[in-house]
Amino acid sequence: MERKKSGQNVRFAHRREVCVPLQVTRYIKAMKRLADSIETVRRLKLDGLKPSSFGMALLLFLTGPASAITSLDPAAVRAASEYSARHRGFSFLAIQDGRTLLEQNAKTPHRIYSGTKAFWDLAALAAAEDGLLDLDERVVGTITSWRSDPRKAQVTIRQLLDFDSGIEPQFFLHETQSGDRDATAMRARMVAEPGSAFIYGPATLQVFHRVLKEKLRGDSPTHYLERRVLHRLGLGSQRYLADHAGNPLLATGWILTARQWAKLGRVILTNGAPVISKSSFAQCWRGTTANRAFSLGWWNNRAAPNGREFDFEQMLIPKWQNQDWHDACICRDAPDDLVACIGSEGQRLYVIPSLKLIVMRQANGGSFSDAHFLRLLLGRERR
Repeated sequence: MERKKSGQNVRFAHRREVCVPLQVTRYIKAMKRLADSIETVRRLKLDGLKPSSFGMALLLFLTGPASAITSLDPAAVRAASEYSARHRGFSFLAIQDGRTLLEQNAKTPHRIYSGTKAFWDLAALAAAEDGLLDLDERVVGTITSWRSDPRKAQVTIRQLLDFDSGIEPQFFLHETQSGDRDATAMRARMVAEPGSAFIYGPATLQVFHRVLKEKLRGDSPTHYLERRVLHRLGLGSQRYLADHAGNPLLATGWILTARQWAKLGRVILTNGAPVISKSSFAQCWRGTTANRAFSLGWWNNRAAPNGREFDFEQMLIPKWQNQDWHDACICRDAPDDLVACIGSEGQRLYVIPSLKLIVMRQANGGSFSDAHFLRLLLGRERR
């Protein structure tokens, strides 16, 4: 999210696909899983299982997780898209199990604001996997000037990315005429103990940029991001909003089509591929003590169905001291594996792995309710 210069308003900061009929795709996948299961059971029989065990295993396969996912009701998808349009929606894209359910203006570039953050967080996870850094190492090992501050000396790289480092947000860093964002961010004040408070803002990401730059020893973080992440996703260079020192703004700034942004959603459904491993990517869903609903660029719905449902974008408007993220959830009636990228002015990327679902919604401001939209989409609320 971006904070305007006045300091009063806060903002979050093609190809054509050939689709095989969904029923055919599911049948092929089911037959492959069945063949794999039969081979597995055959091997277990050789290890001493009784013949009756084969039938039981086959029965469990046919009645268990291999069953087809629940397809969204086309009428519900249309209702969600119409709700989005009524609230200044710019584009809409829903993809389930690789099949496009509904697409509207999905190939026109639009700002994604804070959706930018998740790409840089993905680069951080890749850097950890490549052995360039450890997310749980202390920043002071790289930025030695922090040794003189007892609280800064305790901050880890992960806390920079999770916004619970205790550093003030410094929203003015969003301004495109900044002299040296990284240097300014490194001088930011500590306003809370590390790990104790969720403080959403650009400062900590700029500190991370400096850390990554030092770790790369000559290569630039932007080049690393493009080579290690974007190229693997089929994306090119982006709108980096560099300052006078050449530092990109990590918190916001990118412009993508809904189709392009959806490529990030596919990474979730493939458990990190083709960028990082499943175990590395799983760190995005753990949350923190300060805010269980956020980690490494992604908002989650883990507290559903009994959590406190409210508008996350609106909660970020008050100062951090007045925000309450206790038991926060995006939508009580949505699956608890729902995750989202949330950008200002109503930019949204939703992914529900259990439904193999990716939904994009871009907008030009206006009022918008994530919970109402998701209930419409899932057929759990009247139009």
